Amino acid sequence: MATCQKLLSFLFFQLILVLLVLDHSKAQDLKLGYYHKTCPNAESIIWKTTHRFISGAPTLAAPLLRMHFHDCFVRGCDGSVLLNSTKTNQAEKDAIPNQSLRGFYVIDAVKSAVEEACPGVVSCADIVALVARDSVSMIHGPYWEVPLGRRDGRVSALNEVFAELPAPFANITLLKQMFAAKGLSVKDLAVLSGGHTIGTSHCFGFSNRLYNFTGKGDTDPSLDRNYIVKLKQKCKPGDTKTLVEMDPGSFRTFDEAYYTLVAKRRGLFQSDAALLDDPDTKAYVTLQASTHGSTFAKDFAESMVKMGKVGVLTGKQGEIRKHCALVNY
Repeated sequence: MATCQKLLSFLFFQLILVLLVLDHSKAQDLKLGYYHKTCPNAESIIWKTTHRFISGAPTLAAPLLRMHFHDCFVRGCDGSVLLNSTKTNQAEKDAIPNQSLRGFYVIDAVKSAVEEACPGVVSCADIVALVARDSVSMIHGPYWEVPLGRRDGRVSALNEVFAELPAPFANITLLKQMFAAKGLSVKDLAVLSGGHTIGTSHCFGFSNRLYNFTGKGDTDPSLDRNYIVKLKQKCKPGDTKTLVEMDPGSFRTFDEAYYTLVAKRRGLFQSDAALLDDPDTKAYVTLQASTHGSTFAKDFAESMVKMGKVGVLTGKQGEIRKHCALVNY
């Protein structure tokens, strides 16, 4: 029995290794300036259209960044999170973790502008990646070059979201496993968690930490007691509507304050607090908190480029959707 389990574990590891190698080879097909000949003004059009929305509503940057993250972790960065459900299929968009995503109309507006200039050329998957980058840079966050050439997927399944997307209540062991399955390192985990420096969350995303952590009406001992008091003032039991800042005081600004909060045991989610349960992620939190984010901007840019290559479709795979919410027929 033990020999059989070891064999299965070995075969599973080998399968993961093969999948990661295949993903890496497809990621090599992405390149900077991909649309230089086929749609030379694509990136400029995307930037200008995105700026029109972010300049009027800077808080959109957070959900647009999250959209890219949610897209890449389920089926890879193929725009599957954008697809609408149909009579015969429930899509990712309608899964509970994705119901809080906002800004789909921004993606639609960008796609419309690009289609007017270059019909059937620029993928929705590339648009999601570029809009995420542009949104972050427009609120004084880092800027990174985005390799392009992603194709759009034709499949989007609600039930895959729960298995693939890291949950806000995940512990450090599960988080490390889920990131490793995408070819992302422990450092990437610590860095990309820093995206919580912007944005808000509904109370139900963390209320169990305030009122019923172990099912006995208790609070999460890893959460700062004084912070618990403040959060309880905002979130009453059963509250499903109130929004709370992930990074109180600077939730509109992309900065290193997130790590200072986590270091003080004031991370909003269990997944934030979990960063203190591993020596490597804890060391990264401590470094950024003690040096005013000395390497955070550079690290975030690098990890975003890496994440943006996860599970991409290239070449003749997938399609270039005419409308981001619908597959071509």
